[in-house]
Amino acid sequence: MSINKILYTATATAKGGREGHIHSSDGVLDFDLKVPKELGGPGGAGSNPEQLFAAGYAACFEGAVRYVAREQKVALKEASVTAHVGIGPREPTGFGIAVQLEVSLPGIDRDVAQKLVDVAHSDICPYSHATRGNVDVQIKLI
Repeated sequence: MSINKILYTATATAKGGREGHIHSSDGVLDFDLKVPKELGGPGGAGSNPEQLFAAGYAACFEGAVRYVAREQKVALKEASVTAHVGIGPREPTGFGIAVQLEVSLPGIDRDVAQKLVDVAHSDICPYSHATRGNVDVQIKLI
């Protein structure tokens, strides 16, 4: 499916790849990137593309769950999403990512919570739409 109307465009520039620097057009993001030790880099102060993707997916998915809850008249007092984004080699070449989303909806009946998460993933979250069929995404209610 295509987007009917672009409502917002985020713009960021990277220089130097995984050991470079990123900045957003509005200056909110402006920091160095470091290759994690697990990938053969130095680690240390700096982020990496997987952390940035995890942060974006977690925030977007929680927003989608909250949206579905409002639409279905379910009162959410608390919610959180933790995204784990793994990277590794894929066949026959290159690298791929896998995602696990841990969703916490305290005080919500488990069946209701599962329905909120399912609708958020299948119908609402643009990260879920973008990854569908390309990335292994597992969702776990905790």
